[in-house]
Amino acid sequence: MPERADRTHGPANSYGLAGRTAVITGAASGIGAATARLLAARGANVLIGDVDPAAAGTVELIRSTGGKADWAHTDVTDESSVAALMDRALDAFGALDILVANAGIAEPKGPLHTMELRDWQRVIDINLTGVALSNKHALRHMLPAGSGAIVNVASILGSVGAANSNSYSAAKAAVANLTRSAALTYATSGIRINAVAPGYARTPLVDGLPEETRSMMESRTPLGRLADPTEIAEAIAFLASDAASFMVGSILAVDGGYTAA
Repeated sequence: MPERADRTHGPANSYGLAGRTAVITGAASGIGAATARLLAARGANVLIGDVDPAAAGTVELIRSTGGKADWAHTDVTDESSVAALMDRALDAFGALDILVANAGIAEPKGPLHTMELRDWQRVIDINLTGVALSNKHALRHMLPAGSGAIVNVASILGSVGAANSNSYSAAKAAVANLTRSAALTYATSGIRINAVAPGYARTPLVDGLPEETRSMMESRTPLGRLADPTEIAEAIAFLASDAASFMVGSILAVDGGYTAA
């Protein structure tokens, strides 16, 4: 097990993750992949859970720089699949210290009265239930250890409105409040649960949008640009580290000022 400093009084190397094991869902690309690379660079063993075989590419990048990483095909809407992912972390690395619940999808945008129930359900299943299941099965291993850090990935659209965003906004708002509730439940068990709420970032999903849509995103962000995924990953790594030892139930906005405007 990694050497742990006194988290109550602030560890000396508070940003380091040497020897920790992190499970990250949805890390084939975008924010998840950036987070996997960053956590590995700071010394963590990384296990990726994703349905996308491109996750193997993220693993190879980490290994090519001397990091330790693996991946498992994981469907976050399937409880047995999620449970197997968390169990594999112990089998592969001997511990489960960090969970980054990042897996999520976009929704077909449109007025609520035109929404198809199957589209609503798929987004809720992945973006909300998948987070809850990931937390549940990570906690199974963190509770006996008496320590752990969970970072859920919410969104600015969980705290502000956006026209024609229905299931996505609802799910991300629920992720934020799930984070707060779970954080209060497990704070006395040595487990810190927080969330990041990213703004618009340069991910494959956003890159595939029409130019006018990307321009709109930039114009509505006070910094006047989209985030690089690594900028979101830095906030996740902070919350996962001992540097955030007094943060419990926080929803950390990383949005270029979007929600402050």
